[in-house]
Amino acid sequence: MRLFAIIPAAGLSRRMGRPKLTLDLAGRLVIARLLDALDHPAIAATAVVFRRSDEQLRDVLQPFDVIAVQPPRDPPDMRHSVEYGVAAIRNHFAPDAEDAWILIPADHPVLDGDVINELVDAWQTLDADIMVPVHEGKRGHPAFFRWTLADRLSEIPDDQGLNWLLTLDGVTVCQHPVTSDSILLDLDTPEDLQRLQSRFDPSN
Repeated sequence: MRLFAIIPAAGLSRRMGRPKLTLDLAGRLVIARLLDALDHPAIAATAVVFRRSDEQLRDVLQPFDVIAVQPPRDPPDMRHSVEYGVAAIRNHFAPDAEDAWILIPADHPVLDGDVINELVDAWQTLDADIMVPVHEGKRGHPAFFRWTLADRLSEIPDDQGLNWLLTLDGVTVCQHPVTSDSILLDLDTPEDLQRLQSRFDPSN
């Protein structure tokens, strides 16, 4: 069984007011922190999907062993970003039904390797179609999906997001509890950045 991480990174950072994935967070770029956390032997490849005009992010990604996906048209939402990521993984690796994909938005920079280790170990023992990490009753990221569900992305109604997959008849969903709140912490605003900085430097 192989795991493939898909990172939607095509947002416009409107609430931040500047590109958030290349911001410094305690000495590391936001996107670099996430890629470091995903450096796990069970993850065969990571695809990062971003806008064609985002030259800064493209340059930042060059030292990393990732599949950089710049679609011919900028994805309008996360669902379309994931579809582009899935297509790139298919192109490179031809996954089969035993494989799985992991969805993790790019703006989750405090997710750490210990949480990834725990989730990968849990996934490898499950028969479920989807696994979603939960902290104190709240769902977070990354979510794990059987590769067969990649074939159903095109079925998602226009007015629905990726959570639609969790509602499909016959699809089993496991909510895996974790003690770390890092699965919930994304980065949208300058206030979010300040709060996340304080996790590394309480005096900040």
